[in-house]
Amino acid sequence: MAVATERQAASGPIVSVPDRFNIADYLVDRHVREGRGGRTAILCGDESITYAQVADRSSRLANGLRTLGIRREDRVMLLLHDTPAFVYSFFGAQKMGAVPIPTNTLLKSQDYQYMLNDSRARVVIASEALLPQLSAIPRDDLPYLEEVVVDGAATGDMRAIDQLLSASPSLEAEDTSKDDAAFWLYSSGTTGFPKGAVHLHHDIVHTVACYAQGVLGMTEADRTFSVAKLFFAYGLGNALTFPFAVGATTILWPGPPTPPNVFAQIERFKPTLFFSVPTNYGQLLAHKRDGEDFDLSSVRQAVSAGEALPKALYERFKDRFGVEILDGIGSTEILHIFISNRSRRVRPGSAGELVPGYEARVVDDAGADVADGTVGNLLIKGDSTCAYYWNKHERTKDTIEGHWIRTGDKFSRDADGYYWYAGRADDMLKVGGIWVSPVEIENTLVEHPAVQEAGVIGRRDADDLEKPMAYVVLAAGHTPSPELARELQDFVRSKIAEYKRPRWIEFVDALPKTATGKTQRFKLRASVASEPV
Repeated sequence: MAVATERQAASGPIVSVPDRFNIADYLVDRHVREGRGGRTAILCGDESITYAQVADRSSRLANGLRTLGIRREDRVMLLLHDTPAFVYSFFGAQKMGAVPIPTNTLLKSQDYQYMLNDSRARVVIASEALLPQLSAIPRDDLPYLEEVVVDGAATGDMRAIDQLLSASPSLEAEDTSKDDAAFWLYSSGTTGFPKGAVHLHHDIVHTVACYAQGVLGMTEADRTFSVAKLFFAYGLGNALTFPFAVGATTILWPGPPTPPNVFAQIERFKPTLFFSVPTNYGQLLAHKRDGEDFDLSSVRQAVSAGEALPKALYERFKDRFGVEILDGIGSTEILHIFISNRSRRVRPGSAGELVPGYEARVVDDAGADVADGTVGNLLIKGDSTCAYYWNKHERTKDTIEGHWIRTGDKFSRDADGYYWYAGRADDMLKVGGIWVSPVEIENTLVEHPAVQEAGVIGRRDADDLEKPMAYVVLAAGHTPSPELARELQDFVRSKIAEYKRPRWIEFVDALPKTATGKTQRFKLRASVASEPV
């Protein structure tokens, strides 16, 4: 099962995937066949697991699923923390032709009920600690779910994952097509019900060739550590599909990504590639210890995605740790990063340049290309784009137009080919007849030493005109006051255009976030009274 990748100077890599292709065989069993079975695949706490062991255990799990009556194309929901069990379950389901659905571990019972019924998953494999959210759903309200498999102690009619892992390791990967469904990812979204993006067996190969190898230069010598968890697209690439594609080692951490935990994992396992999100980079910078600073000398490259990385955070992180952060933008639908900064040619505050292997257009509302420097709607073309949204035909047609997908993001491109994020299409503000990016105001506020985070929305004034309003999380050692609010307004006025100055500033303890670290501005908008101020 060979995958040919050629470097083409102008447009990036050409990835040739055979018609009969199983991504789990490519990412796991191939390494054993080619003599890399003894290499370390996973480091997780005190566990060190080789590629041969992953191959063995994922095959056992595949056969275990078959004993439960799971067939090709059946959906298997994964409600698992970042542990080896996730790896065995993800690849095991794919090996026998089923379709794993990595699922956000931070949601509530009603969310899992919706996704289990929407996907019609027949099996859910869950971490023991997450069972209370599942158990709270009456089984009569889950008409398609037949089995609950537990990574941990099983009770009642549940099964322990060890039962599945005791099955035979003898397995030949299912003869799937490169265009068969390989896995789903539910979009985090900011409004409405989540959408199940259906990804195919060849999609991962495209992200590996274009970004992991094309931008990061990833090799088997690398060790990856991702603060972003495996249940969403960014983390799945960072911590699983990228390292497994090149025979590298992934460092998994199932616990919360608090600064002490993150620094401890870095110092213990010494990753060469570190992946995080802007919110976490800010938290890391706010965390200090007495004496010698934390040792990040093993990290050759840091990466950020999920939301725009403010220039101030980039500069503070580089000044403190000597590590360059490559900011980029990706999406659940496109699977990973398609616009990114490059090593030694970063433009802080920008999303970077187009990743070779992808195409981009910035267009107006009528679909016409806009001039450089003009904000428009970002469209992307690339072979990692999902096939469709499950059971959402009209939404699919609204989003995917032939080879192109509407990202829902507002961007401008400068004359040098760098892309600048201006916010989500539904987050943009119209102030005085001019489009204003909340991201620009947020990034400016964060440059002030008193500000740790900021979220900006539009609010109506006494004339029913939209003006910017800022919610501000203060850095340690600073206290809310009217004087500080005025100081922040004056600071913004001194940095960017007057009409972008927040007319109101409210100090809060925290901003509402999605599991991927994006500010949920719709929740901030909901907190503002509808009457004119």
